[in-house]
Amino acid sequence: MLPISIDLSRVRVILVGECDAACRRLGLLEEAGAGALQVFAPSPSKALEKAAGARLLRRLPTAREIARAQLVFLAALADAAAAEIALAAAAAGVLVNVEDDPSQSDFHSSSVLRRGSLTLAVSTEGRSPGLAALLRRDLEARLGPEWERRSEEIARLRALWRQKGADAAALRRRTAAWAAARGWLEP
Repeated sequence: MLPISIDLSRVRVILVGECDAACRRLGLLEEAGAGALQVFAPSPSKALEKAAGARLLRRLPTAREIARAQLVFLAALADAAAAEIALAAAAAGVLVNVEDDPSQSDFHSSSVLRRGSLTLAVSTEGRSPGLAALLRRDLEARLGPEWERRSEEIARLRALWRQKGADAAALRRRTAAWAAARGWLEP
């Protein structure tokens, strides 16, 4: 697995699902900045209907709609429908995530901790989402809200250092020295 971060504001995303699982996934996609997001649910729950709003289409996506997407998330979908959508996505070269089914997924979502622009992700490659969530909660306790300010501070400094000609190695050294001088990573 190669952990990567995707700017979801620049990617066409489809969410297909129903019930609480689809609502939860929708919240995560919104939190991650998903802009061009369509939600498909033949029989949406009231909560999903409310959360999805105008983005909700009360049906399954067509093969053409799947092909226009760049990422497809499936949550709480019947196995036959999930397999059909995953097959259409594969035929179109579109990456798909089938919740709780790593064998049909091209990628896995991590358990995420956000502190402003600082994003930490914990993954078990889809094999134990509960463990990933447990570790994320531990990190939340260790890395409080002050890290939002700290990450912005170091980003401003980094931009200044780059402007003055610092290369990648110098940026790493200066970042480490700055964090050490302020005791940010003390045990």
